[in-house]
Amino acid sequence: MNVQYKTVLPDAQPDSSAGDTKPARPVRRSIFRGMAGKCPACGQGKLFDGFLATRHACEACGEAFHHHRADDAPPYFTITIVGHIIIPALLAVEVLWRPALWIHMTIWIPLTILLAFAFMRPVKGALVALQWALYMHGFDPDAGEDLPEPDPAASIK
Repeated sequence: MNVQYKTVLPDAQPDSSAGDTKPARPVRRSIFRGMAGKCPACGQGKLFDGFLATRHACEACGEAFHHHRADDAPPYFTITIVGHIIIPALLAVEVLWRPALWIHMTIWIPLTILLAFAFMRPVKGALVALQWALYMHGFDPDAGEDLPEPDPAASIK
């Protein structure tokens, strides 16, 4: 993996002779398109093939999605969002009405599951679109393969 880091001092001018400047991609528009399940590049094609499985590429513009690396981020953000909705609501209901435990369980467990399923796809779409907008992972046409380096211990016998 070839990664180059460049440090630009506050008083220094950026090196414009490098020629590696890419056109800026609109981040906010891309995220909203991803949340809607649309291609972050054109906004026409579908981003998902199933509930959470992304398409190999956009059928409208041909942008490839197969190399995204959303990994565990969508569930993490979904848990955080749902927790910030459910916990204050649960505490408010408890303080105001003090219902029995079985009523709490009847309300909050299904609502938590429903919200988790409702938020998972838009969150994953937003993260894939953010990766596209920021040229992360395989979305950078000038980058080489974004594969992990082979294990050096594997060659030792």
